[in-house]
Amino acid sequence: MTRQFSQLITFGCTAILIATPTIALYFLINIELFASMAKSSMNLPIQWETVSNTQWYSLWVLTLLYVSVGLTGLYFLRRAFSSFARGEFFHFNNSRDLRLFSAFLFVQALANPLHFSIASILLSMNHPAGQKMLSISLGSGEIKVIALAMILWVMSDLLVGASKLQNENKQFI
Repeated sequence: MTRQFSQLITFGCTAILIATPTIALYFLINIELFASMAKSSMNLPIQWETVSNTQWYSLWVLTLLYVSVGLTGLYFLRRAFSSFARGEFFHFNNSRDLRLFSAFLFVQALANPLHFSIASILLSMNHPAGQKMLSISLGSGEIKVIALAMILWVMSDLLVGASKLQNENKQFI
């Protein structure tokens, strides 16, 4: 069951790694759809009619940078679960890949409030003085992701220890 579950995770990561750049390019071509989605998801009291296309393209680039951190983490998660699907559980490479995934997960959790803050500045930069905004959002979601990243970091160390024990065990047999 572990191998099938690992294959499913590998497939899901691969699908996301392929679909996300395709969707990003579509949003680059159709910036109005990107703007519409940003308006509905950001919940900021901005005068949306004053936001220029340059600001929307800048937000697209900012969002692409933010998403790239997560995609890089997913790449390493896919590598680790690909090894798990082959039955290679206690290898140093798995530990390294899980550790890199947890590091990118941690960075993305810290980047989320930063992304939201820069986006609020970017979208309100052409407002009159006194109406520009800096909005900071930090919630329990980011705290949970940071905790998960720390747990995965510790688990990657456990894989290294298990790998050493497995090698030691093979020498006795």
